[in-house]
Amino acid sequence: MLKANTEKNIPLFERMFKIKELGSSVKTETIAGITTFMTMAYILAVNPFILSKTGMNPGAVFTATVISAVIGTLIMALYANLPIACAPGMGANAFFAFTIVLSMGHSWQFAITAVLFEGIIFIILTICKAREAIVNAIPESMRHAITVGIGLFVAFIGLFTSGVIVKGGAIITLGNFASPSVVLTMVGVVVTAVLLSKNIKGALLLSILIITAIGVFFGVTKLPVDNTYLSLPPSLAPIFCKFIWHEVLSVDMLITVIVLLFMELFDTIGTLLACVNRAKLYEPGTKKPKSINKALLADAVATTAGACLGTSTVTAFVESTAGVAVGGKTGFTSLTVSILFLIALVFSPIFLMVPAAATAPILITVGLFMIAPIKEINLDDFTEAVPFFITIIMVPLTYSIADGILIGLIIYVLIKICTFKFRDLNWVLVIMAILFALKFALIH
Repeated sequence: MLKANTEKNIPLFERMFKIKELGSSVKTETIAGITTFMTMAYILAVNPFILSKTGMNPGAVFTATVISAVIGTLIMALYANLPIACAPGMGANAFFAFTIVLSMGHSWQFAITAVLFEGIIFIILTICKAREAIVNAIPESMRHAITVGIGLFVAFIGLFTSGVIVKGGAIITLGNFASPSVVLTMVGVVVTAVLLSKNIKGALLLSILIITAIGVFFGVTKLPVDNTYLSLPPSLAPIFCKFIWHEVLSVDMLITVIVLLFMELFDTIGTLLACVNRAKLYEPGTKKPKSINKALLADAVATTAGACLGTSTVTAFVESTAGVAVGGKTGFTSLTVSILFLIALVFSPIFLMVPAAATAPILITVGLFMIAPIKEINLDDFTEAVPFFITIIMVPLTYSIADGILIGLIIYVLIKICTFKFRDLNWVLVIMAILFALKFALIH
């Protein structure tokens, strides 16, 4: 009886998310959720822009983007209890628009149908725990490599989106340092570092707000036209469930689905491992990621729902690392993100005000937070150090979490085989390496 009464006195949020048990607080989780949302809110503008290149209605894509993000993030919050947000992924949306439609010449309806099949296959693989087996087969040193590589990747995203670095020279070069956006980004890095050094709660979120406010005076923060801060969400009708079935057995459909599967599988796994490692969310007494199968089911269901709504593949968003970096440990962080996405349905002009110059310093700083696992690697053991290094440089340089991980794992297996260190391998890892090699040879 005493136990029952005690449980009744525990706040609902605590019982649902085990916030105190995991060493967090509602305030910290809320700030983490707001921080994650602010760093990923750009997807509300970018995804409709990219998919509209295929002829899709951008307003309808905006609504589909929001609803699919809410579905995936809510499942991540309420089912997996992890501080990870979902949304239509960058890279996958570019492949959808520029490769499947504009390069291969298929309709956007063909691409949406391929995403539907991808989502259904992922649901089946997740229920069978095949995806969890892949995660558990990845060696600890490579998990650290994924975390560090993604850290460099998010920093690179921040530098590029704000204009600090641009295309040019051999590959990239410095941007225009007289540009207000670049200047504010550098100011933001300093402001963020100062706030962190003073141990100010919510330092990353506060930095975003400060730079967004300063940006108004420099024309970097664009106020809504006609001071319109409220807008009704556009209808989904132009893109809802617009599948085609006469090409489902074609070779192009098979290839498209396979490529989408590879991209999504390791984009999600990479982000999940990076967030879990950063927040130290492991199964008790193990180094296995907590609730990994539940998390994988979240993006699988969201991808399937997203295809019905009319958007590209939904994935665990790498910007979730920003919320984890400020202390997010539970699904309450994700719940906060999903609520903000719902609010964005009608207040999108406000959220779209936040410029890249305000979020870029956060991504750069998160990159710093995530390179900590470097110290866990024995750099004198070249069978571990070389694949570790290859992974951390290939993730940002290929601008693809999936490709960086795949290349790193292939190198890892080859080195272990050539040095006769078979005990460091498992059959799942070897089979994956063979499939990855075939993927690059045949369908990359």
